[in-house]
Amino acid sequence: MSEKKKIIVSVTNDLYTDQRVHKMCLFMQNQGYEVMLVGRLLDNKEPLNRTYATKRFRLLFRTGALFYAAYNLRLFFFLLFHRADILVSNDLDTLLANTLIHRLKGTPLVYDSHEYFTEVPELVHRPKVQCIWEKIEACCFPRLDKIITVNHSIAKKYEQKYGKNLRVVRNVSPLFEFRDVPSKKELSIPEDKTILILQGSGINVDRGGEELIEAMRFLPACVLLIVGSGDVLEQLKQRVKELNIGERVLFFGRQPYEKMMYYTYHADIGLTLDKPTNENYLFSLPNKVFDYIHAGTAIVASDLPEVAGIVQKYKVGVLIPSHEPEAIAETIKKLSDQPELLAELKANCLQARLLENWDKEVEAIADFYPKKD
Repeated sequence: MSEKKKIIVSVTNDLYTDQRVHKMCLFMQNQGYEVMLVGRLLDNKEPLNRTYATKRFRLLFRTGALFYAAYNLRLFFFLLFHRADILVSNDLDTLLANTLIHRLKGTPLVYDSHEYFTEVPELVHRPKVQCIWEKIEACCFPRLDKIITVNHSIAKKYEQKYGKNLRVVRNVSPLFEFRDVPSKKELSIPEDKTILILQGSGINVDRGGEELIEAMRFLPACVLLIVGSGDVLEQLKQRVKELNIGERVLFFGRQPYEKMMYYTYHADIGLTLDKPTNENYLFSLPNKVFDYIHAGTAIVASDLPEVAGIVQKYKVGVLIPSHEPEAIAETIKKLSDQPELLAELKANCLQARLLENWDKEVEAIADFYPKKD
């Protein structure tokens, strides 16, 4: 019996909450490959229960240039001394090491860009750091043949920049079967309020969390669940405390995907409020949009091209006119005060989930990972 073809997939996160990469790894595994996912190890590591192999590097540095340098150096030597038939690099912060091994060993390389990396908010106000990443991208990108990204807007930007054709695989959720869902009481969710939810691992600056907390001052009949993690989480908690609205804004931290979806299932309205402060957010299509759809949760969203396209195409939500807290609150209130409209949007979600799901989406790259017997 011949040895299985092996794919080594690399990311810089701790693997625990990255659902896109997990879905990709399962797809590769189902195509008949042996898969290993490589990431980083944190002190507060969460246990992983995966059907494929995982490896997490323990690194001395946690953030900044030294972290990225240390990670890519460690990844380079790991890939140098481990067999792989295909390399998969997720985002620009893993691409340098993968490109060097691709050139040195001739191993085929697939690049999956989850965002318009050089325009993320962490870089746009740091031109010197941004310039370094631009140079790394310019060095590596022209050598790539198989490139994936998360939506058509970002694909178009890269095509204009480098003259490359990209495949689009959006962060569409797998069809989630809600069996044995815990009750609201079991999840510590109020049973007599309109339930809002902001979920995911990217609750960061310029993603609308700060304005949403301010909007809660005007929504006494609503309770907001924040389920996830991100850079501004502590700031949000402090503001909730200052406003004395702790009974109406509940923080549940990051959760395993299944449990996070239970909270989403019980929510009436799901929020995705990214601000167009940079091109990365302007063209974003967060996977929470599809999580909300799959849970039958109506959406209140920013008027961004990719997000608005989904919301309006399937009539699954409404768009905010601006990020002013009063405008956000008014949009939510109008929707929560119209139970028939809310019910219609929820029903549309359950129809849309049959069309917008991972099994259909991933067909676009089946030829990147030909099925093995």
